[in-house]
Amino acid sequence: MAEERKIVMEEVEAVDAPPKARVETPEPEPRQRDYLDGFLAAKPAAAPVGEPGGDLYESVIEALKEIYDPEIPVNIYDLGLIYGVDVNEGHVMVTMTLTTPHCPVAESMPGEIEMRVGAVPGVGDAEVNLVWDPPWDPAKMSDEAKLELGML
Repeated sequence: MAEERKIVMEEVEAVDAPPKARVETPEPEPRQRDYLDGFLAAKPAAAPVGEPGGDLYESVIEALKEIYDPEIPVNIYDLGLIYGVDVNEGHVMVTMTLTTPHCPVAESMPGEIEMRVGAVPGVGDAEVNLVWDPPWDPAKMSDEAKLELGML
């Protein structure tokens, strides 16, 4: 049969502390300059007022995105009806088209755009240039508009 093991306990009053390990540390190397410091401290370059990315230009685009085509539930900007926005010292020229020359809002839409864009703070006067060349086609719509209409 197997031998029986006995656990023996011994009581002591104190034990010597184990010796501490000595680790020699070399002098720390100088920390490399963080490459993000300059990037994080840099301020973005100010965009010219009338250029894409400028505050006035972006405000005009936001105003255009609030105007919806009455027959299609998508704003005229995402629909691709706006061909260009030129901002020059407070004067805004919007070049646009309509889905067809026989569009029922052909007479009222340019006036509504002039009013909405003219109401943007910083715009002195707005002008709409209605063009038919190149003609509008569904390929000019943004992905958001295509998604809204179930074309994606």
